[in-house]
Amino acid sequence: QLQLVESGGGLVQPGGSLRLSCAASGFTAANYAIGWFRQAPGKEREGVASISSSGHGTNYRASVQGRVTITRDNAKNTVYLLMDRLKPEDTAVYYCAANYADGWDSWYLDHPVQYDYWGQGTQVTVSA
Repeated sequence: QLQLVESGGGLVQPGGSLRLSCAASGFTAANYAIGWFRQAPGKEREGVASISSSGHGTNYRASVQGRVTITRDNAKNTVYLLMDRLKPEDTAVYYCAANYADGWDSWYLDHPVQYDYWGQGTQVTVSA
């Protein structure tokens, strides 16, 4: 069964850090680009960062550039999202998604419908 499972979310104070993980099972994640998305209450889902299947290409949303790093370990079938200097506006449910066409540029982040498989999400809350 194809599955993506996110973990690592939680409650963190402003300025803190979190590392989210996206573990794939039932398929070889190394064949897919992976994107991280988030959705805050009352807002549309938006792309945060993406990485190519090889890991050599990455793309970031402007509002998180410099605070977020996406990496992957294909041997572990896992993609990570390291978030630093977190802000209250980063509060959202974070999802990872896989794209078989290996689309990872900004166009793909702006078009989440292009992603083939989605996880269930992990909550990130940034609050004092």
